[in-house]
Amino acid sequence: MTQPSLSARFDAAFAALPLVAILRGLTPAEAEPAAKALYDAGFRLIEVPLNSPDPFDSIAAIRNLLPKDALVGAGTVLALDQVDRLAAIGADLVVMPHADTAIIRAAKSRSMVCVPGIATATEAFAALAAGADALKLFPAEQIVPPVVKALRAVIPHNVRLLPVGGITPDTMGPYRAAGAAGFGLGSALYSPGLPVTELTTRAACFAQAWAEGPASR
Repeated sequence: MTQPSLSARFDAAFAALPLVAILRGLTPAEAEPAAKALYDAGFRLIEVPLNSPDPFDSIAAIRNLLPKDALVGAGTVLALDQVDRLAAIGADLVVMPHADTAIIRAAKSRSMVCVPGIATATEAFAALAAGADALKLFPAEQIVPPVVKALRAVIPHNVRLLPVGGITPDTMGPYRAAGAAGFGLGSALYSPGLPVTELTTRAACFAQAWAEGPASR
């Protein structure tokens, strides 16, 4: 049977729940329990930032654990050799805080989804020209909903915009109304050493907030 393309898997993951779990500070020992809790709560997009302890081990463990409808990869990707290591362990996602076009092209050449960080229209269009699959609006504390609305007016409508930074269940609504297609969730979802029971509760709160919130335009 033909397997769906990575692009189709990315679309399906977004359709299921367009929230990216950012597990900064996760250790390999915590990786599988945390990933299972998130998957059971409906999350299909999971990243482990590379400034976490032994991140490649955690990413490999999560990728091996979860079904292929989940996309698993790294955040805070800053170097080309990191892209090579991620490809070698079967990662699906490369997420960046910036819009280094060389890293974007490297990720795409290795058939991974790439979501670079942008803060301006200039960065956005350069990232898209390099092959970005979606755009991370970072830091969201500075890219407030009126700015998202302004970016949404000029960036092609099919391009997903994901605010990241300080997002909570209560702050998603104005961003969605401005045109955000999803979010990256950091410390409000996970912080180092968080018990799985608390992660489960937080994940459910975010999933519920998305389900009950206004549809983005």
